[in-house]
Amino acid sequence: MNQPLPFPDSVEWRVDTAPVAYPEALADMEARAAAIQAGEARERVWLLEHPPLYTAGTSADPAELIDPRFPVHDAGRGGRYTYHGPGQRIGYLNIDLGRRGKDVRNFVHHLEGWMIAALGDLGVEARRAEGRIGIWTDDAQGREAKIGALGIRVRRWVTLHGFSINVDPDLSHFSGIVPCGISEYPVTSIAALGGMASMAALDGALHAHFPAFLNRLGRCGTGVEQCGTDR
Repeated sequence: MNQPLPFPDSVEWRVDTAPVAYPEALADMEARAAAIQAGEARERVWLLEHPPLYTAGTSADPAELIDPRFPVHDAGRGGRYTYHGPGQRIGYLNIDLGRRGKDVRNFVHHLEGWMIAALGDLGVEARRAEGRIGIWTDDAQGREAKIGALGIRVRRWVTLHGFSINVDPDLSHFSGIVPCGISEYPVTSIAALGGMASMAALDGALHAHFPAFLNRLGRCGTGVEQCGTDR
């Protein structure tokens, strides 16, 4: 049986329990990325929740903002509109790809795999979907539904932004937008699926699988075809 990899000393693991305002989080994340690039700070995984809000990526279509009932923020990341709010785990990743392969495509691929592995520990069978961004599963009605989202920006080979996983948010809040520009599929959560809807349990699963995720970045080569596509 393979021994679990140790958690790397080069990465700070930060968890905030109180909701963090989006502009504050964005400024902190940007400052940390600059410090990492300058060799003045460790890489970081920052887990948090936001108060209810919508974010607009660089490809956001105003027609997909159906009901701006919550504040709308420009995110500066790729993608379209997303919702963030209580009951949703946000993970902001400041990872130095300059020393981990310099391959954004591989980073995104294994980020998806990390999320899928963590959800599996909580009783949710999640997967990628060909041609659609995000993490998917089957809801209680047997429909394909989105349970996780990701959006990444890379500056001088340091990553910004990251992912979200729906633990137990108010799913009606997603109706104010077309989430990630995909209108034909519903959104679900760990709670709605009857899984272990505990933020602490999800954090523990993410922490346990993080060293393997990070290790795969360094040995992935120059293309996804060289990676284990089942991970």
